[in-house]
Amino acid sequence: MTNSISPWDANKTTADAVERRRAAERLASGLKSDAADQAEALAKPVAPAADQLQLSAVARQASREPEFDRSKFEAIKEAVAKGEYVVDHRKAAEAFLNLEQLIKD
Repeated sequence: MTNSISPWDANKTTADAVERRRAAERLASGLKSDAADQAEALAKPVAPAADQLQLSAVARQASREPEFDRSKFEAIKEAVAKGEYVVDHRKAAEAFLNLEQLIKD
């Protein structure tokens, strides 16, 4: 008897249960089935394929020449050390606000 509404097939389910029981019996008796060999082969780790990364010309250029103004850095570092560096709080807050707007968009 089949149920046209349900995808459940009693014959297939019974056959699956029988196959599982037979496989368990083979394993219990020390015999390995082809399915067990396949499962064992799948369980072995496989070396991953080598990944490749190709950078665009702009990215290669940017990675070679970072934008860094050493003289400006040294001047700020010296001013901080002397206690002469003044932070413009309004400008810093605006920069954070602009960053937040970029993140939201």
